[in-house]
Amino acid sequence: MVTKEQIDRINELAKKKKTEGLTEEEQAEQKALYRAYIDAFKANLKAQLDTIEIVDDDKKEVAKIEEEVEALEETLRKRLKKVKKNLIKNKTESGF
Repeated sequence: MVTKEQIDRINELAKKKKTEGLTEEEQAEQKALYRAYIDAFKANLKAQLDTIEIVDDDKKEVAKIEEEVEALEETLRKRLKKVKKNLIKNKTESGF
């Protein structure tokens, strides 16, 4: 994270560069401060992008279909259970 003091120093060096120029030491300092600022900006942007979840109509539709499939599977399990019970009942009654 870049501090307020670092940002103030970046601005100070930028202003000095325009008015009177920078020494080699100041140029190196400015370059290092710019790099730190850019790295912090990128890290912050990446963190924000990583938290974004895109939800569109297709995803909503997929979720709806998945729910319908789950409901149908449950209905089929129940019906299959009833069919099995009836088969067992019929076998015992008919002597098979």
